[in-house]
Amino acid sequence: MSHSDFDHRHYVVISASDVSNIDFTQVMETSADTLRYSVDGTLTFVKYEGDMPSSVTACSSKSQEYSHDEILAVLNNEDQVWWEPLEELP
Repeated sequence: MSHSDFDHRHYVVISASDVSNIDFTQVMETSADTLRYSVDGTLTFVKYEGDMPSSVTACSSKSQEYSHDEILAVLNNEDQVWWEPLEELP
């Protein structure tokens, strides 16, 4: 069985209002500007390896911890929270 670079990564969805609480030295993103936000701008997520960083733990809005495959399912969900459908060309 092969191992992926993503096997040890964890992901947590948080409210955009909690971004100011994130210590970017503890997560894999470098700033609020490098986060991916939901279509409506109210949610984002952070990724890290190992244990949940203290700044993420302190976020009142944090979701459960997701694996790489689980976060992909969340992001690709048909509820379109994270993406908008492309407009059809005429």
